[in-house]
Amino acid sequence: MAICRTVVARFSLPILILAGVMLTACGSQPRSAAPSAGAVTAAFTGSPAPLASLHAQANELLGGGTVAFKARLAALHGYPVVVNKWASWCGPCQTEFPEFQRASVLFGKQVAFVGLDGKDANQAAAAFLKRFPVTYPSYVDPQENIARAIKAATYYPQTVYFDRQGHQIFDHAGSYASTAALEQDIRRYALG
Repeated sequence: MAICRTVVARFSLPILILAGVMLTACGSQPRSAAPSAGAVTAAFTGSPAPLASLHAQANELLGGGTVAFKARLAALHGYPVVVNKWASWCGPCQTEFPEFQRASVLFGKQVAFVGLDGKDANQAAAAFLKRFPVTYPSYVDPQENIARAIKAATYYPQTVYFDRQGHQIFDHAGSYASTAALEQDIRRYALG
């Protein structure tokens, strides 16, 4: 019996420490960076009509598949577009979403932001957007048909940039680690 206690004691302490570290890491959830409604209204006052139509659908999940998505891109001709592919189940997506909450308000009068919710259940995606509200809509893409159409079916998250003429010009695979990194790419690929 004493041997069993010694063996258990030897292995229990490292396991308990590891479990505590894992629980601590899991407990550090990203926090929403959504600005107040007043700040959003002030930031978007006077937005051009195509961008105002995106703002009017803030935080909505839109259907219609590839046809609807391509029609939206065509309607945004003349404006740079940033498409962020995400999913509620994706940890890195959760980590970077506050960066998009900030950047979409900062650049929302010049740049069109569109979400692409891939391989997700609508109920889970809606709950995610309630937790991390954004100032633009997201198209649902459960089979990744839209993602394949824009060559973005590989990574989660993934951000695709389109120029003012609708040409895809940059693909950022993986999450943005900071608002500064996202802003740098927006300035370079959307506004540059």
